[in-house]
Amino acid sequence: MGIFERFLSVWVALGIGAGVGLGLWLPSLFQMVAAIEFAHVNLVVAVLIWIMIYPMMIQIDWSAIKDVGKKPQGLILTLVINWLIKPFTMAALGVLFFQYLFAPWVDPQSAKEYIAGMILLGVAPCTAMVFVWSQLVKGDANYTLVQVSVNDLIMIVAFAPIAAFLLGVTDVTVPWETLLLSTVLYVVLPLCAGMATRHALQKRSPGAISHFVAQLKPWSIVGLIATVVLLFGFQAQTIIDQPAVIGLIAIPLILQTYGIFFIAWLGAKMFRLPHNVAGPACLIGTSNFFELAVAVAISLFGLNSGAALATVVGVLVEVPVMLTLVAIVNAWKPKT
Repeated sequence: MGIFERFLSVWVALGIGAGVGLGLWLPSLFQMVAAIEFAHVNLVVAVLIWIMIYPMMIQIDWSAIKDVGKKPQGLILTLVINWLIKPFTMAALGVLFFQYLFAPWVDPQSAKEYIAGMILLGVAPCTAMVFVWSQLVKGDANYTLVQVSVNDLIMIVAFAPIAAFLLGVTDVTVPWETLLLSTVLYVVLPLCAGMATRHALQKRSPGAISHFVAQLKPWSIVGLIATVVLLFGFQAQTIIDQPAVIGLIAIPLILQTYGIFFIAWLGAKMFRLPHNVAGPACLIGTSNFFELAVAVAISLFGLNSGAALATVVGVLVEVPVMLTLVAIVNAWKPKT
């Protein structure tokens, strides 16, 4: 491991601190960057995520994609976790904490909105950052692509009904622009670029692909740290103004993330999945498609609502928490 990967948690911690500090010092700069968005997808963050996932896309071997269907257990595990377990455990934790455990400190209306935001996070499995987590645990790139693609297809038909059921409303509208733009930006375009690059490198020499990917790895980590700086910079004032509320919302979100991971890991062991499939399968279920969740929260409850705040807290806790899970997956890798 290089110095970037070995001290990744340190760089992320520094990125969090730098993001909050710079966000307070130069709020107008971060507001300007935050405004560069379309359909609730920030285009600057999209570029950084592109930098992170491009190396993994180069590693995808289309001739091996067909082999995924021969061992569908990892895909089955991901789908069960994402659509039959995660949304409902998130709703249950939200009710437990905000209607009971935190009831003395949170008014009933705010509690309902926080729960709603958590539910929207739970019904939106991740699309983009999954490729980053899979890359960090040396996951099977071909299998990860299939898992993400199938989840995206299911999300098109399952997101609105499940969200409507758990929220107790009937007018949940999927923001198609956000969903389609994210899929194109985070899957289709980098995948096409990766395929073109792989094809060109294969013509050059047998080891050209691995050599080129190794050269890109530091840039992938730089993209991750820059993303952290931006995400925390965007919300710096909110973090300072409402630290107690953010802390309360973060507790059940963090418990949900670890809980889902360990449920998925137990399932992976039961299915006897190889490590490079088990790791991404578990991480896909724990990560969230926060652009979609934020967009729906704003459309249903308003920009300054508790639901929108809860989805933002989901963004803030995701990267640090997911990196600890990446460390766990790597620590549990069988010794060879």
